[in-house]
Amino acid sequence: MLRIEGLEVFYGRSQALFGVSLEVGEGEAIGFMGRNGMGKTTTVNALFGIVRAATGTVLFEGRELRDLPSHLIARLGLGLVPEGRQVFPNLTVEENLTAAAANRGGRRNPWTAAQLFAMFPELEARRRHMGNLLSGGEQQMLAIGRALMTNPKLLVLDEATEGLAPLVRRRIWACLAALKAEGHAILAIDRHVPDLARLADRHYIVEKGRIVWTGSSAALAGGGADLERWLGV
Repeated sequence: MLRIEGLEVFYGRSQALFGVSLEVGEGEAIGFMGRNGMGKTTTVNALFGIVRAATGTVLFEGRELRDLPSHLIARLGLGLVPEGRQVFPNLTVEENLTAAAANRGGRRNPWTAAQLFAMFPELEARRRHMGNLLSGGEQQMLAIGRALMTNPKLLVLDEATEGLAPLVRRRIWACLAALKAEGHAILAIDRHVPDLARLADRHYIVEKGRIVWTGSSAALAGGGADLERWLGV
């Protein structure tokens, strides 16, 4: 479904990515890990056209994305849950969801606000509250719901559980597990390795803009000192 090969990105004269390559197949859940500042969000931003890649290939269902603007990339069926949530602060919960509604993945049974309220009952109780009046956990649920309302073929999550209470994190991981069970393709950036290992089929670790490790969840569990060095604080 998604193939990134040899991706290089610069900020001015500073190079941020050095030949990053990764793949996500249909129905796969992929973990993308690394310490802060190693290139994870830059990779996502390059995928969505938010930053320009200097070299490399970004193919989604065989179509090159590198020269497309962000809104056209989204229309092809990529959904983003961005770092920092970024819900619309002056729209209600219901308006946030309605504003994003589109069946970009051509699903037979597209997501509706009612389905999302069933998944996250907290949002239904707050459906007429403005986005900036929600708690951090509620905003994250709304950000996930807003992305799902586009009915994406590939859901990309950038630190979707960062800074949340353990109970809220468990709710979100359960939501992602349910999505995977339904056949959704997922690319997830997250620092909670045990949770990500339970969700994902395969993983990539980025270090200083380079992919330094890739493997299964079983291999991740027995990774040893190198993985600790790449993922430790």
